[in-house]
Amino acid sequence: MFDVAQAAVEAALAAGARFADARVVASRSESLRAQDGVVEDVDACESTGLGVRALVGSAWGYAATPRLSADEVRQVGARAVAVAQASNVAAGLPVELLPEAPSVGHWENVCLEDPFDVPLSEKGDLLGGVTAAMKAAIAAGGVAGVAVAHYSAWDVHSWLVSSEGARVSQRIRKCGGGMNATVVGEHETQRRSYPSAFGQYANRGYELIREFDLPGNVERMVAEATALLTAPPCPSAVTDLILDPEQMALQIHESVGHAVELDRILGWEAAFAGTSWLDLSRLGTLRFGSDLMTITADATLPGALGSFGYDDEGTPARPVDIVRDGVWVGVLSGRDSAARAGLSASAACMRADGWARMPMVRMTNVGLLPGDSSLPEMIAATDNGVYMENNRSWSIDDRRLNFQFGCEIAWEIKNGERGRILRNPTYTGIGPAFWSSLDMLGNRDEWVFWGTPNCGKGQPLQIGHTGHPAVPARFTDVRVGVRG
Repeated sequence: MFDVAQAAVEAALAAGARFADARVVASRSESLRAQDGVVEDVDACESTGLGVRALVGSAWGYAATPRLSADEVRQVGARAVAVAQASNVAAGLPVELLPEAPSVGHWENVCLEDPFDVPLSEKGDLLGGVTAAMKAAIAAGGVAGVAVAHYSAWDVHSWLVSSEGARVSQRIRKCGGGMNATVVGEHETQRRSYPSAFGQYANRGYELIREFDLPGNVERMVAEATALLTAPPCPSAVTDLILDPEQMALQIHESVGHAVELDRILGWEAAFAGTSWLDLSRLGTLRFGSDLMTITADATLPGALGSFGYDDEGTPARPVDIVRDGVWVGVLSGRDSAARAGLSASAACMRADGWARMPMVRMTNVGLLPGDSSLPEMIAATDNGVYMENNRSWSIDDRRLNFQFGCEIAWEIKNGERGRILRNPTYTGIGPAFWSSLDMLGNRDEWVFWGTPNCGKGQPLQIGHTGHPAVPARFTDVRVGVRG
């Protein structure tokens, strides 16, 4: 596969590229979904192909093919150059690449039990069994409802060669899944999910699924969903808000992760989900949040979904400070965007959704470093407030500034104790004001590397796998209320 990529790079150089790289990607995936005791969907996919990126003048060109014959490989290298040459008709400022020593090596993540070695029948029995148990528990509660469980796994091999001498290969195996129970009352529909609203995913093997203990959480999920049908609504108020780590992961993803993507800040990416409210002239001085807020992008975290050895232009994974002690200090970048912004190094964030897509700036593991409090301490220190768990809805403007989130469940906090369940909770805020109200943060024992397998960006759409280390956190003077 290195020879295939090398031939494509040489063809691009011969056609006039001043820089070129090529990736061969061979991927395998599978997914299962069960509902009400029946496995309804089983999908499996294998794909192998070559993608070539060429820089000519002030424009990139990209071409890809699933055919790896010698003639096709050379043709796709030349085709990438032709695309770049055509793009120079409307080229903007010169494109430069920040210098980076060419990497040579191989990396793969730890996988104790290969998901693809586990029989499909075993996976189907697990999902079918837990949904049947949830469905029975729903019926026993005297209400109607739907029980769903899902699982997905990926095995991705890649080989990258660049005209500067980079020559790296990777193998990343990852999987995840979860379950949810939806119950229907006379006037309400409520849902509870486990281990999170979207499931949990990681760069790990099937041992992750076994650790979930899906059967052991069936009764609690159904009981809480049923209780929500008659629970009082979350009152509208300005109050203290405590968020569980899973909701914190989405809060980070939407209001920090996308906002610090350098291509959005530069205006290169705007079509799919907007730009960013951040201004590069304030990098290093802008107050993003309270002193407790320290966020990093770290693709070296073992087992986290956004981890890798090298990004898709061959830059080694590295931790990058994004917010330090509440001050905005870093961005997610690649070599070209980092050079345009005058930075000293790429953040190694160039990633692509397979061989058919051109790498772009994507989140790695963008997460919040732990503090020294705990969830019980936060509750005990709160006279009046609300504790919310598990995302149910989200909305944020196209500059990643104003947001509103809805959660599956909340609990009232009075005089330092968690009290009654509240239904349909929401909260709203403006990024820097919200993060500036952060006043308590969970500790390392509560730190979870949440994985998001469905982050969309770009046109044509690319689906990215991102990680978000998070802990429970408390915010003061937050507007909470009822989902309308």
